[in-house]
Amino acid sequence: MHASGRLPAVILICHQQDQLDSVGLASWLAATMRLVGIIEIRGDGARLRKVVRREVKRHGMLGLLDVLALRAYSSLRLARSDTAWADAALARLRDRYPVNLGAIPRHVVRDPNSEAARSFIARLAPDLIIARCKFILRPEIFNLARAGAFALHPGICPEYRNAHGCFWALVNRDLDRVGMTLLRIDRGVDTGPILLQARCPFDEVRESHYVIQQRVVFENLERIGQTLVAAARGDAPAPVDITGRASATWGQPGLTSYLRWKRAARRDRGRPERLPAVS
Repeated sequence: MHASGRLPAVILICHQQDQLDSVGLASWLAATMRLVGIIEIRGDGARLRKVVRREVKRHGMLGLLDVLALRAYSSLRLARSDTAWADAALARLRDRYPVNLGAIPRHVVRDPNSEAARSFIARLAPDLIIARCKFILRPEIFNLARAGAFALHPGICPEYRNAHGCFWALVNRDLDRVGMTLLRIDRGVDTGPILLQARCPFDEVRESHYVIQQRVVFENLERIGQTLVAAARGDAPAPVDITGRASATWGQPGLTSYLRWKRAARRDRGRPERLPAVS
């Protein structure tokens, strides 16, 4: 049992270039728990090569070209507004949680499963690990946290596992499953026990999938924090019952799917506003 009234010690694992996590989420953790360390992942080359091979195996070269086409489109048409949104969200987080992150130990690695990462975590002995990264953590990493390692997954599991769950729920017009999942990390891909699922209102005509998948996490930080603290104290809610629910992993977003989603979003624009789910 975690000592009564003592905030849990947390380590954040995130990508160095994503300041919404490495600075914004870190500020929230430092202000609401005890952020004792940050592991920053530098570069993405090895993981991207794996993604390319996986996408070719799943959908062939045409599928890979579709993925690359969306990335090019995003750079040309979406990047400016997405960056402006992220900068404003980061500024709000820093204003709300004005902590000194310079005092938090940081360790930069290329792979969060490396021995250097394992040694850093073991030395700090955290109660919790929060993973905001696109790597599958190995047991020798996620088992180092006394109360477990957790993912803030942008997607509703088990239906929308893997990194782009919100995107595929939008494409599939499965709008009640555009949300986030707080789950305990295990050996699978987003297959661990689910402690919280939540949503927020969104505008699928005006907002990109990047903005929506960030908002479903960052607009639910209070509930996420309450659940994490409870888990550290041994008072976590019972896992969400997923008996009989479909389970699927989804690949990378492609331009044809993106354009199909946006056409459907404009067609359905008059639908009633979606309200946050209560889990």
